[in-house]
Amino acid sequence: MGQLVGISDLHVRYPENREITAGLKPEREDDWLLVAGDVGEVMEDIEWALTLLSQRFAKVIWTPGNHELWTPKEDPVQLTGEARYQHLVALCRRLGIVTPEDPYPVWEGEGGPAVIVPLFLHYDYSFRPPGTRNKREALAVAEAAGVVCTDEYMITPDPYPDSESWCRQRVAATEARLDAELPDGLPTVLVNHYPLVREPTRVLRYPEFALWCGTDRTQDWARRYRAACVVYGHLHIPRLIHHEGIPHQEVSLGYPREWKPRQLTPGRLVSILPGLVGQK
Repeated sequence: MGQLVGISDLHVRYPENREITAGLKPEREDDWLLVAGDVGEVMEDIEWALTLLSQRFAKVIWTPGNHELWTPKEDPVQLTGEARYQHLVALCRRLGIVTPEDPYPVWEGEGGPAVIVPLFLHYDYSFRPPGTRNKREALAVAEAAGVVCTDEYMITPDPYPDSESWCRQRVAATEARLDAELPDGLPTVLVNHYPLVREPTRVLRYPEFALWCGTDRTQDWARRYRAACVVYGHLHIPRLIHHEGIPHQEVSLGYPREWKPRQLTPGRLVSILPGLVGQK
């Protein structure tokens, strides 16, 4: 029987990361791979990586990161916002990759059965610095600290007026779908680029960056939707924490300057099922 493994934040524009991605292979022919966003920014790079992974793993489940939603000037595909996301969904479907818009697959391998739930929720600036009451005040604190996410210049959330409106729509639509479609009794594996709770952001070197790291609207989702595990990336701090008794696993590779000083072999696939179930 195969295992369910995960990785995120491949950032294949870096030659070292591209080489690592080219070497990713399953241990068993029926392994499934969770890709929790930030494969790359340019559509050609994203397609290269997802094509490679889809050919090697029995099934790939993908959810977008913020970098996939950037519209770089050098990318011939100049779509923005929702149109760019739907273009990525169409690409994945051509490759047989499961997206947040598709029926939720059920993992029947080791540690299963469990419903695999890829999520695209974006962020709404609700992970604010202490003492700030709204987005305007929070952004002012971040700017004063010299911390402004590149998303502010590279993501256009068309047709929504701002990122928090896009997030609000995604959360509401996803919540309705989860309430209606999840089979009774089965545990889930929730896969999102951003953490579903704020706790993982407490260790950020620049705490103001938490503004671009999720939404407090999902604080109870792991418990509410029977998560056996939550899988996320984005922070580039690969680690396992437990929140309310549920494992939350960060599976990112990150930038070369981040992974090179670490002792662990970069690009190791993290075993989600059966690996994390029962761990404390």
